Amino acid sequence: MRLRLLVSGRVQGVGFRWFVREAARRHRLAGWVRNRPDGTVELEASGEDGGVHQFLSAIREGPPGARVEEVRELTSNGAEVLPQPFTIIR
Repeated sequence: MRLRLLVSGRVQGVGFRWFVREAARRHRLAGWVRNRPDGTVELEASGEDGGVHQFLSAIREGPPGARVEEVRELTSNGAEVLPQPFTIIR
């Protein structure tokens, strides 16, 4: 399963990318996460269905100090090979 998300709310400056990376690695997912200039966080992940669903639940909750207001699914081109282990893009 593969997904690409755009997360908005209070998601920058609160350890959100680190939280996403650790959640993805816990579920053995490949992919990346990055801050966007507009204050949102974008990520792409792939792996076993169960792990992706659990990962998505963690993203919707976020770490302490974050406030996830919206998780929007974006279209993935699917052709890009995702990094393993999951990484933070700066």
